[in-house]
Amino acid sequence: MGACDAIAFDTVARDAAAERLAVLGAFHDGDGTLILLGPAEPGYWAHLTAQPEWHDGAPDPIDRWSARVIGALAARHGAEALFPFGGPPWHPFYQWALKSGRAWASPVQLLVHDTAGLMVSYRGALRVPARLALPAPPSVPPCKGCAAPCASACPAGALTPRGYDVPACHAFLDRPEGGACRQRGCAVRRACPVSATSGRLEVQSAYHMGEFHRCPSA
Repeated sequence: MGACDAIAFDTVARDAAAERLAVLGAFHDGDGTLILLGPAEPGYWAHLTAQPEWHDGAPDPIDRWSARVIGALAARHGAEALFPFGGPPWHPFYQWALKSGRAWASPVQLLVHDTAGLMVSYRGALRVPARLALPAPPSVPPCKGCAAPCASACPAGALTPRGYDVPACHAFLDRPEGGACRQRGCAVRRACPVSATSGRLEVQSAYHMGEFHRCPSA
């Protein structure tokens, strides 16, 4: 790999950071490189909620902001923008995250990331038509040596190593005792030690929990 390739990857990461997006993983994909982007914490939520999409009253402000910003990054770098929304068909972000070497299946099967923990989320990806020089991913997953508090953290018993009972989760959120999960975010995600240091704000988690709870139970 030439020096220009390394500089190109750093440039993509720098331009993404200007929009409070972080490179959460990358891997070679045939003759190209796929770069996964998600919230850069801390600071992502304050940046996002200052954007025009948040204030224009139209639906799906975060998806529309992601499409605009990541679409512009793709155009700037001669890449293709890919998103976890807008399907079907759906892009395999879960598998891409695993392939990046920076995310793993946690004890409850949710993705756990080396810096975002169980709070990891992906706003999109760039497919660059060149094999860029990439930094080495971490060699040890965050779950290694962890006592796995996520496995028993769900107060509803809906999300455990045995699986995810989505209707039971929604039913719990409807009850007063579900208030902590609604207002602070999923108890399982919060139990992850890496999540606790990720910089995720409770108001951000509350917004996403509200959006999730408006979805059908099954």
